[in-house]
Amino acid sequence: MLTQPDRPAGRGMRLTASPVKQLALAHSLPLLQPVTLKSADVQQELANYAADVMVVAAYGLILPAALLQLPRYGCLNIHASLLPRWRGAAPIQRAILAGDDKTGITIMQMDTGLDTGDMLLKKTCSITAHDTTQTLHDKLATLGAEAIVKTLCLLEQGQLKPVSQNAAEATYAAKLNKTEALIDWSNHATQIIRAVHAYNPFPIAYTILNGEPVKIWQASVREEPEGEAGTVLAIEKNGIIVACGQGALCLEILQRQNAKALPAAQFIQGFAMHPGDRCTSFL
Repeated sequence: MLTQPDRPAGRGMRLTASPVKQLALAHSLPLLQPVTLKSADVQQELANYAADVMVVAAYGLILPAALLQLPRYGCLNIHASLLPRWRGAAPIQRAILAGDDKTGITIMQMDTGLDTGDMLLKKTCSITAHDTTQTLHDKLATLGAEAIVKTLCLLEQGQLKPVSQNAAEATYAAKLNKTEALIDWSNHATQIIRAVHAYNPFPIAYTILNGEPVKIWQASVREEPEGEAGTVLAIEKNGIIVACGQGALCLEILQRQNAKALPAAQFIQGFAMHPGDRCTSFL
């Protein structure tokens, strides 16, 4: 098994093993944690396994061409989209942001391009109006496990039928940037709620409220009287109503800096605010 080196994590920034490493250690499986796969020594160590196939899932490091050619049947990637739509690093988030009503898993034969290899098997998953990146990720993880097992069975039976991708239909799922999580209240409420869902659990959509950054973990679209975008229209027990370019959003779970995420009813007990206050996109 291969996984990235231990990384600092948590508030204490302690070196933390990945779930893959934890699983490997628990089952006494051979484990490698190379900093790079370009090293000749690492490639030779992998070649010594004489593997039939290598399965890749969210590994996070580029696989050089020499490594792709090591296994007898190459390297298979579990990609969280219906290729060629959403090639790239953030397919789940981009699908939610775009308002897609479905996504899925594609098992693909890896080549030197960015998610450009032949498609071996696809499974579809619906995106609900309430799905966040976390909930959709969890559904796709289960689907991906089923898909790769089926693919390996078909490979063993010699029944795989590779299908080339249509490059003209490709879209790119760019890596997330924390700055894009800042809410633009001039947008339609539907567009903003997609952002709230897409950036949960990372980096979390946020706004500037009374000069302080506040993260929005959960919200819902509301039909409210028209108001200037970003204006707090009402403060209710279950949420803070904020006007959007069109429609309004009810902010239901919020988080101040260096504090816990709280339901709106608890949040407003420690955060002075009133109808007419402004949510902005700048300090």
